[in-house]
Amino acid sequence: MRPLIPPSMTDISPLITDLTSPTIKRRRDAAATLGQSGDPAGVMPLVKALGDDHPSVRREVTRALGRLNDDRAVPGLIAALNDRDTEVRAGVVAALGRLKDRRAVIPLIGCLADRDDRIRAGAAEVLGRFGDTRAIDALAGAAADPFENVRDAVSRSLQMLNKRK
Repeated sequence: MRPLIPPSMTDISPLITDLTSPTIKRRRDAAATLGQSGDPAGVMPLVKALGDDHPSVRREVTRALGRLNDDRAVPGLIAALNDRDTEVRAGVVAALGRLKDRRAVIPLIGCLADRDDRIRAGAAEVLGRFGDTRAIDALAGAAADPFENVRDAVSRSLQMLNKRK
């Protein structure tokens, strides 16, 4: 991985180019470094990289977008909630949780029905932190989830949301 240099001191265009490298490791490292750079110019190339063929690259891209904390990433992240890789979906939920953009509330409510309990639990946690009362009914419906980690997350979130009513 290239050493991290503050964006004001370097051009990130080589990193953006590396996002399309034929080498998986180079694409993954470029995503990680762009996320650490804090440079908003990396956001849209990273959003495009959410479509990378390799799941490890897509996972790193979700982490990078979460670190960059730029709401331009929200539509791409929402689309990636349908990724076939569970770890990518988990990364998307986490990134959306960091961004706290209300456009993600309804798609995150949809994640309460994900086939993986970790995604359901993560979505429940994020929905509670968002504080958007639109999630109350869906969370209440998820309170009977067969997995304890999901039920616990739902319970905590409902407590947070009910305080906001």
